[in-house]
Amino acid sequence: MQASQYLADHFLIAMPSLADPHFVRGVTLVCQHDEHGAMGLVINHRSEYTLGEVLKQMDIGDASPALSRQAVLVGGPVQPDRGFVLHDDPRDFGSTLRFGRGLAVSTSREILEQMAKGEGPAHFLMTLGYAGWSAGQLEEEISQNAWLTVPADPAIFFDTPLELRWQAAARSLGIDISGMSDTVGHA
Repeated sequence: MQASQYLADHFLIAMPSLADPHFVRGVTLVCQHDEHGAMGLVINHRSEYTLGEVLKQMDIGDASPALSRQAVLVGGPVQPDRGFVLHDDPRDFGSTLRFGRGLAVSTSREILEQMAKGEGPAHFLMTLGYAGWSAGQLEEEISQNAWLTVPADPAIFFDTPLELRWQAAARSLGIDISGMSDTVGHA
């Protein structure tokens, strides 16, 4: 795959036939993709935790009730005990991967401390864990019709309700994914 074909800043939309429980009806935002593999965050699977519970576990100060109620998502099966904050804030919070059009993923304690003080990013979501693919693995899965791909739209992960993100991502391709067959085939 040539660099111009890499999928950072794209959604991977799970096809109805994808049975892996980590990705069923999932939308994954690809944050990094190159000849060595890919990394992304599932943006529509709720974990059992709220942000308030995570902050309390980390002994980080009291957050506002609205922030404390924010859902923490299951970002994928890799490092499920590690937090990843997806945001569009240009500040450097340390341990940050920047990609796409002003997006970033931060893993530092500093960003969570800023959020608890009400000084964090205006737009964010937090996941526990991430999705990872080795070199060529994602390309193989795409060729097997496991995923649809489309350029990412931040409105889907920052503004669309969690339970509607899978359909909204597919609609950006002009597809009603809920009406698609779960049978895989090649023409």
